[in-house]
Amino acid sequence: MYKQNLVIFKQDSLYEIISELEENLNFHIFKASSEKSLDDKLHNLSNYLIITQKELNGKNNQLIFNKAPIKLSRLIEKINIQFLKHQFVEKSEQSVGKYKIDTNSRELILKDKVLKLTEKETSIIIYLSKTKDAVGIDQLQSEVWEYHSKLETHTVETHIYRLRKKILKIFNDDNFIVSKKDGYQII
Repeated sequence: MYKQNLVIFKQDSLYEIISELEENLNFHIFKASSEKSLDDKLHNLSNYLIITQKELNGKNNQLIFNKAPIKLSRLIEKINIQFLKHQFVEKSEQSVGKYKIDTNSRELILKDKVLKLTEKETSIIIYLSKTKDAVGIDQLQSEVWEYHSKLETHTVETHIYRLRKKILKIFNDDNFIVSKKDGYQII
């Protein structure tokens, strides 16, 4: 199983207690006794959580632990919840060209501009961004709408038309989704 990294900052007693349990936990445990040692640790780690007594400026993913006593099982539960929250946020943002798409909030983001998307619009962008070639209407119907009929429908064209219009209005970009001979493509 994939292990996360727990960095305990300036709490030696807590480090000693939790490190005794490390083989039974789902994370590696590290100690940092100074700002410099913390920076050194974080430089070499990904997917980390810092346990600290007070908030540290410029550091992401912190769990403020300043209320003792606490049951060890409750502390480990809080640590696991914080790791899950971090994974949820991390997996929700994807790069699509010069844009970022947040699949949780269904937003297309470029610098300080944000465009709210519908669930289908989000699905269209995600699907198109995963292919290098143009995607035909039939394939979009099948994969995004799960629609398998031979009947002609303009659902795909209508959604893409409206999506392009929204992107043009907010980002002034009329080349995000382009029409090709074989279908649609994100450039």
